[in-house]
Amino acid sequence: MASPLVETKLYIPKLRHSLVARQRLSERLSRGAESRLTLISAPAGFGKTTLLSAWLASGAEQRSVAWLSLEESDSQPGLFWTYVITALQNVVPGVGAGALPLLQSAQTPIETVLATLLNELSAVPNEIHLVLDDYHLVDGPDVETGMVFLLEHLPPHVHLVISSRADPALPLARLRARGELVEVRAAELRFTLDEVTDYLNEVIGLNLTANDIAALEGRTEGWIAALQLAALSMQGRADVAGFIAGFAGDDRYIVDYLVEEVLRRQPDHVRTFLVQTSILDRLSGPLCDAVTAQHGGKAMLESLDRANLFVVPLDDSRRWYRYHHLFADVLRTHLLDERADEAADLHRRASQWYDQNGEPSPAVRHALAAGDVERAAGLVELAMPALRRNRQDPTIRGWLDAIPDEVVRVRPVLAVGLIGALMSGGEFEGIEDRLRDAEQLLDKPPTDRAEMVVVDEEELLRLPGVIQMYRAALALVRGDTPATIRHAHRAIDRTAVDDYLTRAGASALLGLAFWGNGDLEAAHQAYSACVEGMRRVGHISDVLGCSITLADTRITQGRLGEALRTYEQALQLASHHGGPVLRGMADMYVGMSQIACERNDLDAATQHLRRSQELGEHTGLPQNRYRWRVSMARVLQAQGDLRGALQLLDEAQHVYVGDFSPNVRPVPALTARLLAVQGRIGEALSWAREQGLSVDDDVSYLREFEHVTLARVLLAQYTAHRAGASATEAARLLERLLTAAEAGERTGSVIEILVLQALTHHARGDTPGALAPLERALTLAEPEGYVRVFAGEGPPMVSLLKAVAKQRVSWDYVHRLVNACGRADETPVNQPRRLTQGLVEPLSERELEVLRLLGTDLDGPAIARELVVSLNTLRTHTRNIYAKLGVNSRRAAVRQAGELNLLSRTRER
Repeated sequence: MASPLVETKLYIPKLRHSLVARQRLSERLSRGAESRLTLISAPAGFGKTTLLSAWLASGAEQRSVAWLSLEESDSQPGLFWTYVITALQNVVPGVGAGALPLLQSAQTPIETVLATLLNELSAVPNEIHLVLDDYHLVDGPDVETGMVFLLEHLPPHVHLVISSRADPALPLARLRARGELVEVRAAELRFTLDEVTDYLNEVIGLNLTANDIAALEGRTEGWIAALQLAALSMQGRADVAGFIAGFAGDDRYIVDYLVEEVLRRQPDHVRTFLVQTSILDRLSGPLCDAVTAQHGGKAMLESLDRANLFVVPLDDSRRWYRYHHLFADVLRTHLLDERADEAADLHRRASQWYDQNGEPSPAVRHALAAGDVERAAGLVELAMPALRRNRQDPTIRGWLDAIPDEVVRVRPVLAVGLIGALMSGGEFEGIEDRLRDAEQLLDKPPTDRAEMVVVDEEELLRLPGVIQMYRAALALVRGDTPATIRHAHRAIDRTAVDDYLTRAGASALLGLAFWGNGDLEAAHQAYSACVEGMRRVGHISDVLGCSITLADTRITQGRLGEALRTYEQALQLASHHGGPVLRGMADMYVGMSQIACERNDLDAATQHLRRSQELGEHTGLPQNRYRWRVSMARVLQAQGDLRGALQLLDEAQHVYVGDFSPNVRPVPALTARLLAVQGRIGEALSWAREQGLSVDDDVSYLREFEHVTLARVLLAQYTAHRAGASATEAARLLERLLTAAEAGERTGSVIEILVLQALTHHARGDTPGALAPLERALTLAEPEGYVRVFAGEGPPMVSLLKAVAKQRVSWDYVHRLVNACGRADETPVNQPRRLTQGLVEPLSERELEVLRLLGTDLDGPAIARELVVSLNTLRTHTRNIYAKLGVNSRRAAVRQAGELNLLSRTRER
């Protein structure tokens, strides 16, 4: 006699009064009415049954639901299908009356039974949802045959809903391809941050802070059961924040739940695999095979994935996985409790696999976890060159901190590597002692080197030069320029012929020493040698970093064109290098923006800064954050937004990061200049006093920018009050600054100083005296396309430029500057309209073609296609056109071309 059916399994589970509304998932399930099968597949504790119950309850009056809660004992086909038919009869009385007797006969194929049932269902007029909850408990070959037949022949108004901890053995791929499958998986079932907040604070009433909730959400990864168990643990605790900070998979509720619901249900070989591989942050078949010393890791991972055993795929090809964080914590707890003696061997095997597969970071990490510091030290030694190339000194530092000092001390390559990592992080205390210890170890005769350990023989040969290079860097930090130069030359002398890296580093230090002394040409030569060496060894990010210094020196020398080419060539090199965006690329765009701004191409300047921002701060060097803000502040100043510019300069000062380079344009000096422009003379003078600046100081390149700023402030003070000795003091200071800048061949500084001398004469009513320095400044500035150094000085400069234009009517550069100044009056400058282009530098044939197309409705990409050139080439032509016409926008270029009759002459050609 058959056992009676358990009727409670045929009722939809009753909902709790307080639930988190999950509208997004309810809508997804509602779309299942248009499909043959709705599958909810996720590990234990993800709220599958609760979600189904809530969804069905929300539309109870519209749905006929046949519910069946399954158990392991239901896996016998006869009992399973009896329950299914009985569940259907609860919503459609009488259906299956012909199919039930057939189940009693062992000779009747299941297809015949189900065909009878399906025919009866076809006659039912209303929609039916057949829900099979916990289907994983019965999923197997005995039930599979009938289920596949049922799915293939379901009437359109009957929808099957399955919830399971594992994907059922059904033709899911075929259903998915036909659009007949709606799926809800763990990724969708996880609580979002808003749902976690609602659950913990509204439903449970814990009143947690946003930070605490975010921490729990991240730790549990939205796993609902874990959140419930965490809430249980927090109830009655005084230090809730402390509990959350330490919440992990060793919490007793988490452990009990996972052990009971997951681990104890697994066969021994699966449980062993889970525990042994729990040491891994990532899982792949070959890696798991290496760690477990078994075969079949790939198949096991695929099986765990299908079984929803808290495995998260990390790629679309299902090659790499990881465990859910809390599940991994529980597994590691079991490893320590049950197999602690295996842990070291497991980590050692993982380290060997990662090393053989070219992944040094995890190889080192697992060697350290195995307690094998000697192996770890060897791996670090071999990995350091590549890490230095990618500017990952903090990684080197972190590894070496984990290796005992006595191990590092007898390994000279490691010891010197640690010195480099410390110095790159700005830690100089004790460096002298470390350098001396390394030298003493290397100076020992070969017979006394028994205790010395070396893995990378090539790096050992580099050490004499590297040590001298670090001594040069240490001297530079101390401000000892002669010692810097001396040790840098020694480093170059002691390097092997093919040791381009050490020679490049020493050359950079020489460049910094020369730069600080104001010998910019020697600095540029030294840095050029550094760039060549870095390029040879593939340190492209360092090439980008050096390019900033190369361009900076050229800007100070007044050679804007060379500076721009330096940035463009560095970007071209980086793009040819391929791979991900290199660190330093964002800085190249900032540098290009500075030059575009000086040439008054504010559109291009803004675009460069926007491109830098799009690349992200992580693609810039540490100084990029403040450099970007300084450059944008200058653009805002040129656009008349002084308040915005000051705000950016304030931000720049807060994020300022120094390096070995001299700070020759301090942000506070830039701020003082803007304050003076705003008429806030008192604040600007306070800055000068705080810096200890006076007109009687010895002038030097390192403080040249600050002293020029002081002259500006004094001139602004005189202009505002028309009294005192400010103008006289400014004139005296400017004369001394001019002599020093000329001696140092710093033409960029010379141009600005001459401009200020002209403005000083003008302020004192001496317009004739102003013209000589101004004309000289114009002569120096014209070849490089300077604009803002004149246009940024306002009405006094407009007046002086007009005076020059009246005397030298054919000087087109001056007329362009007047136009750039945006004169307010309508008095035309006496600019002749010659039959030539009327430009100081004629437009090329190609530039005339570009100019003609700028006058059309075509956008940039369309113009580039028309001319069969790249967009970058088009932008270069456009920048040149703007510079030659003295404009900063497309509309202005077309208007200026019309005034000069360039467009008609272009058509004539």
